Amino acid sequence: MVIMIDNRSIEELKSRVDIIDVIGSYIELKKSGANYKALCPFHNEDTPSFVVSPSKQIFHCFGCGVGGDAIKFIMEYEKLSYPQAVEKLASMFNFTLQYTDAKGSKEKKEYFKVLNKINTFYKKMLYLTKEAKEYLKKRGVFESSIEKFEIGYAPSSSKTVDYFNSEFIPLQDGIEAGVLAVENGRVYARFINRVTFPIYSPTGQIVGFGGRTIANHPAKYINSPQTKFFNKSKLLYGYHLAKDEIFRLKKMIIVEGYLDVIMLHQAGFKNVVATLGTALTKDHLPLLRRGEPKVIIAYDADSAGIEAALKAAKILSSLEIEGGVVLFDKNKDPADLVKESKIDELENLFRKPTPFIEFVLEKIIKKYDTSSPLQKEKALKEAVDFLKNLPLILQEEYKDFIAALLNISPSLVKVSRKKKASNIALQNQDIKELTIIKTLLENPKLIDTVLDYIDDRHFSFHKDEFLLLLKQKSDHPKLISILLNSDIKTYTEEELKNELLIFLIKYYEQELKNIVKSKDISFQEKSFKIRKYKDIISRLKRGELAIYE
Repeated sequence: MVIMIDNRSIEELKSRVDIIDVIGSYIELKKSGANYKALCPFHNEDTPSFVVSPSKQIFHCFGCGVGGDAIKFIMEYEKLSYPQAVEKLASMFNFTLQYTDAKGSKEKKEYFKVLNKINTFYKKMLYLTKEAKEYLKKRGVFESSIEKFEIGYAPSSSKTVDYFNSEFIPLQDGIEAGVLAVENGRVYARFINRVTFPIYSPTGQIVGFGGRTIANHPAKYINSPQTKFFNKSKLLYGYHLAKDEIFRLKKMIIVEGYLDVIMLHQAGFKNVVATLGTALTKDHLPLLRRGEPKVIIAYDADSAGIEAALKAAKILSSLEIEGGVVLFDKNKDPADLVKESKIDELENLFRKPTPFIEFVLEKIIKKYDTSSPLQKEKALKEAVDFLKNLPLILQEEYKDFIAALLNISPSLVKVSRKKKASNIALQNQDIKELTIIKTLLENPKLIDTVLDYIDDRHFSFHKDEFLLLLKQKSDHPKLISILLNSDIKTYTEEELKNELLIFLIKYYEQELKNIVKSKDISFQEKSFKIRKYKDIISRLKRGELAIYE
């Protein structure tokens, strides 16, 4: 039976503690009006942007975006899971938590039980299999690394299935955990004749495996299939072991393979992790943002490695994540360099990565034969298209860089911008949406009234926040940010009605313009919608809240 903390007990704990006392025990808070301010403990800053609200019992940093309640603060500060943070908070205030059974906990318990038992089996099989030990020795892996990373060996399918039967573990549990599979009624092991690498969640719970063949199988590496608890696109191998060093150094190195991670840790680079046979994606961002580290992408210099590094660099640069790219010479991956004791060479590579933006621009322009004027023009266009995804300051900074690569005048590198007047109009609409959302957060009883006239389609900038509001996710960082932003005012009920009139007029006037320009609908439908929108706008301008029906 899996025991969980009772939700009512958590709510009672939260009602008894004061967030000022909790956060104030970690960092120095200073009174600022109705709230408290401090330098954010989660990123470096010189001017306080970390705000704590005693009335709302929440915090938010306007610099890095982190926010939440007292439990969330402890989770972020202490790097704890939610249950661990709850128990930490309870111990701080001598509060006795109540525990209960959790719905669905049996399934979760069996899943992790299977993975832990099969991991023990794999580790035992490694020491009974000479060729597996010889393979690791040949690759330069120390005994201490085998123990640290819990490296094992998956034997034949029949031996693994026999192990399940001998331990009285239901085969169905092994199938659901991704260790076994079934085909034409026959159950077999997914990992056969492979060195195994257990994959852990960021909180330290084993969730799946990776396997490396030692029998020349065409699939050199395989991973567990996706399950309810394993999604390789959201995990980084070795993160549970590397996270403390990542937080300490404010730097994360991402490599391609399990052995690269193991060997680099063995050489003292303990902030190294790896993607799980998949390219870096936006699903990895929650892990990449934790602790705000610089990110170094360290891949092989073959075509696949360069392409993967390019995609990663584009994603990370567009999100303003600091870092760069290191490419290893062909036939020399990080594991090989460690084995050859070339630690100084590795340190130099990691110390001077090519910044993401420079890497992307160099690779874009390298695709073209710039001795041809037409090819040079295409290179310029693609480079500028990439630049448009970056903040204005970075656009300006890298104009000269593009010009130098193409050997052209910087004046030819032009990034189009929207007109200033248009920007002002967009900013005003942006603020109106935020003000409506904050008003509804402060006064939830108005939500039903407002929903008679507007829904998420009316929001151009903050649709996600409006939907979070409707789902009552008031503890979401995006909504907390709005609540604590003193620059966003709130409306009275009467003011809200008047603003809704203006808000809807702007919306339907824009819709009317879109319909008039549209060439994708019939004349009859266009005529009907034009009359309908004009009628709604007329009613709104008379002060009558109206909706398109």
